[in-house]
Amino acid sequence: MKFSSLSVPAAVLLACLVPGGEAEACTNILVTKGASADGSCMISYAADSHTLFGELYFQPASRHEKGEMLGIYEWDTGKYLGEIPQVPYTYQTVGNMNEHQLIIAETTYGGRPELFDSTGIMDYGSLIYVTLQRARTAREAIETIADLADTYGYCSSGESFSIADKDEVWVMDLIGKGYKAGKDGNERKGIVWVARRVPDGYICGHANQARISTFPLDDKENCMYSPDVISFAREMGYFNGRDEDFSFCDAYNPLNFGGMRGCEARVWAAFNILCDGRFAFEDENGGIVVKDAYDYIDYAMGYDASKRFPLFVKPSRKLSMKDVADVMRDHYEGTPMDMTTDIGAGGNALPYRWRPMEFEYDGETYVNERAIATQQTGFWFVGQSRGWLPDLIGGLLWFGTDDAATSYLTPIYTNISKVPECFAVGNGDMLTYSPTSAFWMCNRVANACYRMYDVMAPVVRKKIDDFENSQMAVIREIDSQALDLYEKADAAPRKQIRRNDKEARVVDPFVEVKDFLTDYSVGTAQDIFKEWTELETFLLVKFMDGNVKAQNEDGSFVTNGHSGRIPDGITNPGYTEKWKEAVVKDHGDVLRVR
Repeated sequence: MKFSSLSVPAAVLLACLVPGGEAEACTNILVTKGASADGSCMISYAADSHTLFGELYFQPASRHEKGEMLGIYEWDTGKYLGEIPQVPYTYQTVGNMNEHQLIIAETTYGGRPELFDSTGIMDYGSLIYVTLQRARTAREAIETIADLADTYGYCSSGESFSIADKDEVWVMDLIGKGYKAGKDGNERKGIVWVARRVPDGYICGHANQARISTFPLDDKENCMYSPDVISFAREMGYFNGRDEDFSFCDAYNPLNFGGMRGCEARVWAAFNILCDGRFAFEDENGGIVVKDAYDYIDYAMGYDASKRFPLFVKPSRKLSMKDVADVMRDHYEGTPMDMTTDIGAGGNALPYRWRPMEFEYDGETYVNERAIATQQTGFWFVGQSRGWLPDLIGGLLWFGTDDAATSYLTPIYTNISKVPECFAVGNGDMLTYSPTSAFWMCNRVANACYRMYDVMAPVVRKKIDDFENSQMAVIREIDSQALDLYEKADAAPRKQIRRNDKEARVVDPFVEVKDFLTDYSVGTAQDIFKEWTELETFLLVKFMDGNVKAQNEDGSFVTNGHSGRIPDGITNPGYTEKWKEAVVKDHGDVLRVR
């Protein structure tokens, strides 16, 4: 019996403030094709962990022998969980997309701890990457996830999945049942779940809190769910009302302060930005309701659980990839939770708070805010499923590593034949520095900015914007050239190579298209990595020791006119007014100039 293993490395994901304790901390934004500027379905994902190394997973398509088994290793820890039968053919995957433009991402919400099943074989990470190898569409993915978990047992806590294909975008909340051997010999294992299709023209989001509440029980086109999702909640004592009043999130992931402030607040912030402060959504009767985003601020801040905002909202404009990427860089700027304005930001408006997520002072407990952008991101992406293009060209993963606010996204086509060296699995890890790793270089740039954030981060952000905006324009040309190659290959007769007198092999007619997309994806990623290497050196020279060296219009440094090695025009940016006020209140009597 042949044995193979899923080629996804371990990543011990750390936690954020969520109901029931600590759980993995990630953020997803889901965009339907009717809500996007170019007609693509999009999903964004930040895989946030203090121990997750940022790299681009790659699994080529493959045929498998009868009887071959697939080893399952827990994504969080690398622990061997067991094995399952392999299928005859598996699809190519690049990161969290496959060759058919299927995208799957997640956030962990934890939920009720008694529903954890330590005997299960499938963890949430394996559900993602095994499903990507086996499913072509979002609906197939939902069915595959449920089948894998029910057949082999589910050994993770509550999860929300974002699932998109070329036409549809779905959000799926699931949780285990907790293993139990029945008196009749039947095991209780698997998951209860509900999945809802995001209405076209709308967006959705989730961030470590289950978000599907009540759902239609008789709309198979737009809602799917496990047959026992309500009856199991009754059995466990989580719910005792009418079926039509059943709320998945209230039953399986009850709200508390942390669920609102540490999790739902991030979704509120994303909606606030993408909807320009006005939430438009459908009411129960199909009418359109428009409310001010700040009608829900008490919910986002953890003060009033009754003011939950909608699952789906309509953005104020058609969204581009760049719109979605920039939301992933948010720190609550301009809201009451703005991380740049309170004294916790220090003297240079640093929008980060080191862990833990809360602290105590004088008998009271306070939070360290957790925004969408965070220092502990391993990797992040915006995936685009573009149905107007053939699968060979349509799948596009804008991929990056580390803190989204100071790192770039570079376009990776999902039918490439190899990944860039700077993202390759094994090129460094969390305990092994590699000078050729994008994760390490992006960390160097980010950690440099953390010293003088309000002065240094804007320099980095300009480079990010210039690169991403330019690549969005370049992509249109690459698509056009690739499509020309594709159409020529599709029209050409299939070539056969005679290997011997008994066997002939058909040459892949689209190899030229794949090579073209691979060369572009790899070359672009390596070029921007080189620029980031140079940027880190530039930041050191320009901002060393809290000074800011002046530059000429051509970018060269200003010198003193006597030597090309001595700078002139050095400035000292100082500190924010908030910082000055705090220092004066704390130590002003000693520091006052007399």
